[in-house]
Amino acid sequence: MKIKLKQLTHHQTNFVRHTFPVILLCYNITDAANIGSMLRTADTFGLEKLIINSTIKNLGRKALKTARSTHKYVNYEFQENPIQIINSLKSKGYRCVGLEITNDSKRIDEYQPIQNKVLLIVGSENFGIPAAILKCCDDVLHINMYGRNTSMNVVQATNIALYEIIKKIKSNT
Repeated sequence: MKIKLKQLTHHQTNFVRHTFPVILLCYNITDAANIGSMLRTADTFGLEKLIINSTIKNLGRKALKTARSTHKYVNYEFQENPIQIINSLKSKGYRCVGLEITNDSKRIDEYQPIQNKVLLIVGSENFGIPAAILKCCDDVLHINMYGRNTSMNVVQATNIALYEIIKKIKSNT
C-alpha cells in the first residue's frame, strides 16, 4: 500500500507553541540577512528573547525580508553593552554559554545544562566571540566538525546549538 504524502501549510501543522527560558545574544552580527535569520531562529525555537549587539541598529529591508514577519512577534531588542547584559542575566539565574571553538571548549552534543535558564552567545561572522566576552561565559561549547573546515555560518551553528540545548532542557523537565 502506497502512502500519499501531502505537504502541510503553516496553518495545517499541529506544532504546540512553547517559550523556553533561553535568551540568544548575537554579538556583532553584521550581515542583515543573518539578523533576519536570527529572528526566524528565535521564533522557531520558542526563545524568550533575542538580543542583538551590532553595528546595525535597526531592521532594514534585507533583514525584514529574511525575517519573514517574525519581527512582529519575537521579543527582540538592540543593546550596546554585551558584558553588562551578560552580568545582568547571570544575576537573574541564567547560565552563560558561548558558542565558539577554543582550546577548552566542550562538544555541544555532550553538554548537560546545569540549569534550564540559558543565555547563548554567538559571535560575529568573521571574528566570533572576543576573549573579553568568553571570560564571562560559564561554559564554552563547540560543534564537532568532521570535514576540513572548522567553521560554519553563524545562523546554521546557532540552529544546531539551540536544537541541542532545548532538547536537553526538555528532557530535564
